Amino acid sequence: MTDVNFPLSAPLRFSFLALLAASLQINLQAQNAEEILHAARLSPTSRPAVLRAQIRGDGAPAQLTIRLKDHLIWYEFTDPAQTILLKLDPAETKLSEKLNGITRSLPPGRLHDSVRDTGVTYEDLSLGFLYWPRPVLQGEETVKTRPAWKIDLQAPSSEHLYGVARVWIDKESGAILRIEGYDKKGLLLRRFEIVSAQKIDGLWMLKQMRIESFEPGNSDPISRRYLEVLGKE
Repeated sequence: MTDVNFPLSAPLRFSFLALLAASLQINLQAQNAEEILHAARLSPTSRPAVLRAQIRGDGAPAQLTIRLKDHLIWYEFTDPAQTILLKLDPAETKLSEKLNGITRSLPPGRLHDSVRDTGVTYEDLSLGFLYWPRPVLQGEETVKTRPAWKIDLQAPSSEHLYGVARVWIDKESGAILRIEGYDKKGLLLRRFEIVSAQKIDGLWMLKQMRIESFEPGNSDPISRRYLEVLGKE
């Protein structure tokens, strides 16, 4: 297993919290925001994987297993047992939860709830940002030496917390390098950023992602969490 920190010389093949790997193909000449996002949204989970992971913050890390297969992602916790199931479709994501042996769709009102008091929310796990309407390509920027497209997405009317999501997507690989969520006044609330990656069974996978929360108008984060992939199950 090979680990790397940014900057990276090899193209990465993963997408946000989904830990996606290996088969994104993206047109390097694409100038349309929807085309770029389409490649980043679709999960290349045709090659199954079972990974050990943890969400780490101020307290004890929350251990979980992540399973990837056929456009489905399972986030599995124990003690007590809880499974969050994410289904990736071209036009939307569908999030459900299994508790006490019963599986139910997650109601929109719970999207901003913290998962097991980790500070990571169901919205964070859902990839919902990538499906917001009216994406606008704002040009190109360099993120930790990587040329990236910068795309703004407007929050739907049903979203009460965020107004805009800004996404940076690696031009070479289609990997999402950073996401920032802003409130209705354009003030930063949340930032997700890939810190490092690792190679597992020949595929580049997420190793560590940093998730920061902000008080509107204050550039210093009020909390910092990490999603870390520890290896194969």
